[in-house]
Amino acid sequence: MKRLILMLTAVVVNCLMGATFAQTIGADPLAGAGVMTVIGTVFGNMIPAGSLGAGVYTEVWTGELVKFLRRGMEATFLDGIPDASSLVNNDVIHLVEVGVDPDVLINNTTYPIPLQALDDADIAIQLDKFQTKVTPVTDDELYAISYDKMTRVKESHGQAIHDSKFTKAAHALCATQNTATTPVLKTTGSVDSVTGRRKMVVADLVSLKRAMDSLKVPVEGRRLVLCNDHVNDLLETSQAFKEQYNIDRNNGTVGRLYGFDIYEYANNPLYTTAGVKKALGASADTGEFQCSFAFYTQRVFKATGSTKMYYSEAGTDPEYQRNKINFRHYFICLFKKADAGVVMMSDYVAPDTPSLPTISGDDSLEVAATSGSNNRTYATSNGAPVTASTTADWLTVSASGNKVTFTRQAYAYDAEGEATRTATVVIGIEGTEVTKNVTVTQAMASNQ
Repeated sequence: MKRLILMLTAVVVNCLMGATFAQTIGADPLAGAGVMTVIGTVFGNMIPAGSLGAGVYTEVWTGELVKFLRRGMEATFLDGIPDASSLVNNDVIHLVEVGVDPDVLINNTTYPIPLQALDDADIAIQLDKFQTKVTPVTDDELYAISYDKMTRVKESHGQAIHDSKFTKAAHALCATQNTATTPVLKTTGSVDSVTGRRKMVVADLVSLKRAMDSLKVPVEGRRLVLCNDHVNDLLETSQAFKEQYNIDRNNGTVGRLYGFDIYEYANNPLYTTAGVKKALGASADTGEFQCSFAFYTQRVFKATGSTKMYYSEAGTDPEYQRNKINFRHYFICLFKKADAGVVMMSDYVAPDTPSLPTISGDDSLEVAATSGSNNRTYATSNGAPVTASTTADWLTVSASGNKVTFTRQAYAYDAEGEATRTATVVIGIEGTEVTKNVTVTQAMASNQ
């Protein structure tokens, strides 16, 4: 039964492919379907494993993923960037063909790519590899071209690749640190009392524009990618930004203001408080936040290489009898020349640490051998009353406001006793953990 299903599925797929191909070249679709069916029947045993006639339709699965990734570029900050994919050969691209300044690769911190210097100052670079985690798929799902299952696999693997590509692209399009040609600016708004992050205001958008103007960047093609924090800051303070933001929320596009096509992205790079871009994937320490960045689209390129499906058959997994599937995809995005981009990082103002109150007064006290009491006053810098306590069995203490009373027992003469005895009294400030130790010394009575 399973074999019959496989045969029927193969016939349907071959008919569809034959009809599509025939229509493309202007032939009769029915004839094309018939020819492809005959070819599949006659030469089925000669078709390599993994092709359509073999039952595992890797081309179909891979094609669906490629379409998903292509659609994933639409209406994003990478949409419309010059595409150099046609120049890729075996997942390698030559920079001289793209027009990339070699210094971009030498100084970049995002793509630690092994470089191969060629003639005429050319450099060949390997596109970055994005590989998904393995997903188990049953025999029925794998061989029957289950489009429901294909959609789930395509979306999960495609989204994983999509997220990694965009995160790495955003990191590559941000300067390592502030220079004359790669400005890293800081926000100038009010300071968040909890995080110490200085918020973005409209004046910061103008500063971004001014920096792009100073770099002689053409007006057309300026693009600004805001992090979530900066979007929220502007929504709080700018009515014009709020109106643009609410025009279309079906994608990452915000609108157009101050000469920028504005986008929002949730995983922009982090910068240290010193203004240095952190490594890709690094976590934020205190005072470190995501940045926003602007760039000129014609100074950037992207390139897509091959996409390939990998799978191992259930026959190699006797314990669980599952097929295993994952995808590998090649992609890169870089500046052609690092002279047309500006970063806006959030400035950090460390919250003030409140100074602790202090206690002033005697650190020591000498008392008579006879029983009795002594009073001392202990002032506090915050005006709060004091507390007093001791563990000594011959001394008791009490506090009222800022006055402490030390009440002692008599220390009678004892030929075998110590000449003096001491006790420690802890003076504190109500409502705090601030304390001050006072040493009380009592001399033994004389032998008279």
